[in-house]
Amino acid sequence: MTSEVNIVLAGVGGQGTLVAGKLLGQAAILQGLDVKVSEVHGMAQRGGSVITYVRMGEKVFSPVIEAGTADYILAFEELEAMRWSGLLRRGGVLLVNRQQIQPVTVATGQAEYPPRIPDELKQRLDGRGTVHSLDARGLAEQAGSTRAVNVVMAGALSVFLGWNDAMIEQSIDQVFPEKYRRLNHAAFKAGSDIIKSILTQALS
Repeated sequence: MTSEVNIVLAGVGGQGTLVAGKLLGQAAILQGLDVKVSEVHGMAQRGGSVITYVRMGEKVFSPVIEAGTADYILAFEELEAMRWSGLLRRGGVLLVNRQQIQPVTVATGQAEYPPRIPDELKQRLDGRGTVHSLDARGLAEQAGSTRAVNVVMAGALSVFLGWNDAMIEQSIDQVFPEKYRRLNHAAFKAGSDIIKSILTQALS
């Protein structure tokens, strides 16, 4: 990898976007890359919008990803995919977890959750990027815990980055306590496997 790669992880408080960012960052460091990871809170509470920027390359100076420059967006929730889709560059990839978490305004009846988000996303992007949807929560549950959605999404992204599996396994061991490693190895593999399957079906 010689050029910079810009990754946005978008979710809500409690979904672990920063942990996923640290996992990706650690994997990049093991491959000799410079990495910047930063987190931005829309609301500093569980359920509020949270994004994590991960920038990696031979030399990275700023942690911020500007509009239209993200190579990859990992949306841990459908509404967050809509909220941050403008960051995606032309030719970029948007990975969306098919999960809906009601924000406070919806839960209190002040607003409605937007219907048909996948269709609206494709219309909004207008061919600017590729959208892949997956049931990351279901895959995380099968791996052992719904809290592993973030690692499933990181596993899905790894297919596009073309990273060495051994590097990923080492990163998981460095980021997570021993008692959670088997779970997260399984979650990462589940995300990787489902995207490989989706891409294979798209080519057939």
